[in-house]
Amino acid sequence: MAVFQSLVVLGFLVFLASTQSQPAKEASYRRLSRPLIGHDGKVYACSEKDLLAFESNGTIAWTLHLNYTCSFDMPPIHGGKEKIYLVAENRVLKVSLLNNGTSKPSAEVLLSTEPTKEGDGAIVGLAVSTVSSSVYVNIRRRGLFAYTARGQLLWSAGPVIDQYGYQQGCRKNIADCYFNSVPVIDQCEASIYISNNGGELYSLSTRSPHFKWIQDLSSYDRVFSITPVNNGRLYVTVPTKALLLALDVSSGNVLWEGSIGPLSTADHTPIVDSNGWISIGSLDGFLYSFSPTGILKKFSKAAAMDSVIQVTPFLDCTGFAIYISQTEMDGKISHTVGEYTFVSAMKPKSVLFTLYVPATGSIYWSGRYPGDQFSSLISHSDLHHFILDERIVLAFVAASKTGNPLACRSTRQKFMSSCSQVTPKIVNIYTGSQRAILLFLFFESVILVVLAGLVRFCCIFWSKKKLQGQNLGTFLEKRRSLRLKKKAFDRTITKLEQKAANEAVANDEALEKLGSLLQEREGIERKLSTTYSLGRDGISSRSKSLLPLYDGKTRSYYFRGAKKESVTVFQTLSDTSSSKENSTEGESSWTSYEDKGKEPLEQESSSEDGFSTRDLRRSPSEPASSSTGFVDHEGEVKSLHEMKIGGRSSSLKKRRAMSSTN
Repeated sequence: MAVFQSLVVLGFLVFLASTQSQPAKEASYRRLSRPLIGHDGKVYACSEKDLLAFESNGTIAWTLHLNYTCSFDMPPIHGGKEKIYLVAENRVLKVSLLNNGTSKPSAEVLLSTEPTKEGDGAIVGLAVSTVSSSVYVNIRRRGLFAYTARGQLLWSAGPVIDQYGYQQGCRKNIADCYFNSVPVIDQCEASIYISNNGGELYSLSTRSPHFKWIQDLSSYDRVFSITPVNNGRLYVTVPTKALLLALDVSSGNVLWEGSIGPLSTADHTPIVDSNGWISIGSLDGFLYSFSPTGILKKFSKAAAMDSVIQVTPFLDCTGFAIYISQTEMDGKISHTVGEYTFVSAMKPKSVLFTLYVPATGSIYWSGRYPGDQFSSLISHSDLHHFILDERIVLAFVAASKTGNPLACRSTRQKFMSSCSQVTPKIVNIYTGSQRAILLFLFFESVILVVLAGLVRFCCIFWSKKKLQGQNLGTFLEKRRSLRLKKKAFDRTITKLEQKAANEAVANDEALEKLGSLLQEREGIERKLSTTYSLGRDGISSRSKSLLPLYDGKTRSYYFRGAKKESVTVFQTLSDTSSSKENSTEGESSWTSYEDKGKEPLEQESSSEDGFSTRDLRRSPSEPASSSTGFVDHEGEVKSLHEMKIGGRSSSLKKRRAMSSTN
């Protein structure tokens, strides 16, 4: 796209006098500042030290004396809740339209500055956020300051800030760098936009001095105007190059740029309607309107060769249409020298006002001054006391809703309509078909599960002290050999148990061998257990063996079944006890008891026979060689305990019979 460069040298304003027949009065030469159309339909403007509120028909509603001279180039600003803010003699004044329920407005000084002779400390611009009820003031060479509605300082920020360990802002000239533009607010994004004298554009948060992004636009120019639109776009107008840039509010990147005609002033700003179209007038006589995507429409009601558009259009009460003014000039000449375009003219002839919808190209109304309608408006109102330019007249045309067939909307409705145009950005992480993405995610999940299993296996086996410094293959081979030994012990123990159960008398050698085999098998089982494999076995954790038990007189042997459902106990008398208590009868007495979930050596009392199974007493008729009891492998008690009790009972009967005969 070719870039059309221009330089504005047209340095005049077109003043429209009310009538030549009116006598010259001192009041008729008063000049009005840039106007503000209020939400109530009134037009607010300053004249020297007075703030005036006009009705839409030009009648003065009230006048408030401020004691300070208003700034001519800074219009009053909406403050929300019947508040207006304005700048007068480097002071920010807050005007309350309704004072304690009365009709008299009041003004108070919110803050003031003392500028130096060089101009440092002067108020450059003012912005108000109605959402957060905050006031933002740019003070030359001092920074941007945020205040509450009561004048309390919230925060301040300069063009250079150290953020995240890096210096941001003023990359080209730190020594002489400062904010030089009027701050503007994006209500939808809660952002403030401001530029410095080095051509850098800043995006800050309205609640804290946090830089969202900084965009260097010095390649275009160092002087430009900023226009927020509350729809995800930010527009920058470069007057010296006649360019309009559209930026993304989230990143500051340039989305598109469009060429426009030469502008009247360096601070000439466009207007944005509720459809998202941005429109700006040019000295070439055309109105340039761009869609949110950069589509251009050029409009001119009058002959473009003989007309100019010098002032910013006004929105109508619906937000969809705009009021524009084209001034027909006498002797307009336009010529280009190098990179710049020069426009000159002799004098204005008339002004053409138009109500235009940029999105559709529809024209709802048009009127011309001088004419009966506007001549009557000026001559029969209080406006004839002031010097008027076409900006003032256009403001009253828009406030009076002249020629507007559409129903007006509230400020909230227009605000919501603009914010609803913001399209959230969706970041695509994966590209390709949906099936490929699902297969990739499934494969990724399988890999993660396998890795998690391997990590757990390594943590269990390799982090233990018992396996540190050893080979895993050696460890597994050792476990295999232990299992084989256990099987061999099981077979041997089973044969010995069957042999002991079948034989009437078990010799001591077989019982000792059986006890040692049981101990060795128990050790192998312990080594194969989880706690031993993980290296957590210790001496204290080993169970105390009861094989064999020896109290000086008897020896006891026991063994458990494979399922631990039964226990077998053998008790044998020692040699010394057998020598003292020898029996000539070759009988053996057996003691047995059931193992019903109790310990095998637990004391059991009986109310019938008066003796326990642990402490056995022999009668004189019992053999002194041995006394043995056992429980079979399946948990069924097979013993000769009844035989023992029967023998004892018969001996007692014999003793009673002998005593009776004696």
